Amino acid sequence: MRIERLHPDFGAEIHGVGLIEATSDAAVFAQVCAAFEEYSVLVWRDQPITDDVQAAFSRGFGPLELVKVGSAGHGTFYSRMNNIGQDGKIVPPSDKALIIARANQLWHTDSSFKQIPAVASVLSARVIPEQGGETEFTSTRAAWERLSPAEQAALRDAVVIHSYATSRNKIDRTMMTPEEHAALPAVRRRMTWRNPVNGRRSLYLASHAGAIEGMGDQDGADMLADLIERATEPAHTYVHSWRPGDVVMWDNRATMHRGRPWGPNQLRSIVRTTISATEQSGLNDVLPERWEQRAAA
Repeated sequence: MRIERLHPDFGAEIHGVGLIEATSDAAVFAQVCAAFEEYSVLVWRDQPITDDVQAAFSRGFGPLELVKVGSAGHGTFYSRMNNIGQDGKIVPPSDKALIIARANQLWHTDSSFKQIPAVASVLSARVIPEQGGETEFTSTRAAWERLSPAEQAALRDAVVIHSYATSRNKIDRTMMTPEEHAALPAVRRRMTWRNPVNGRRSLYLASHAGAIEGMGDQDGADMLADLIERATEPAHTYVHSWRPGDVVMWDNRATMHRGRPWGPNQLRSIVRTTISATEQSGLNDVLPERWEQRAAA
């Protein structure tokens, strides 16, 4: 396996082994796991990807998350993000899939708004537009390490409120259904997440984050916006230009990402599997208290 670094702070393209080899060979999978912990974003090109291949590879990192209510693929392991209708044509601009795509153009980390957040995501390219549609990534681990010692001391154990509605309301206050609101109440998260393998800490930020406990609403929102802006300066980002057969995996504990718009009248279909956090991946570090104690309260 050969590793090609993509950015000075994070990210690597994997050469020589693919998802199938990593799934079937324990030694290769251990190498991929080590690369994931080190680089936070991994890229494979030209993969013979199918739903089954993607799910089998993803399960090696932990339990798969079911797609939430209101999203294409609800109740399965496959979040299907596309602009293709049942007739094979592009859906109209008012279609919810395109509104969700606009919301995904905000900087975020997957599932921070869920009771059990996500440790990682795996995204595969099935149909890719000829123009645009890139995904941009940044390392919140590097962003944390750029903060001053005084800032780190102030932020390390701060508690942030995450809500799916926070990000969606920035795009369209009517896009969430009553069922989605009921299923996705706001959750509390620590501002940082420590990697239990290498001990490195990351800011845990997202467009889903809307308030900081103990701060006024505007002051908290301003601080979150400032931290996201500093983390996502162009020099600190990697932009992935997709090709069919690409697979990208990222660490939701240590990165943020956003989609970019694509040209009109172009088909697009991508599929994501998401791996739920566990105690082994440091889940308890990001919860203000142990989840078992909260659930029993």
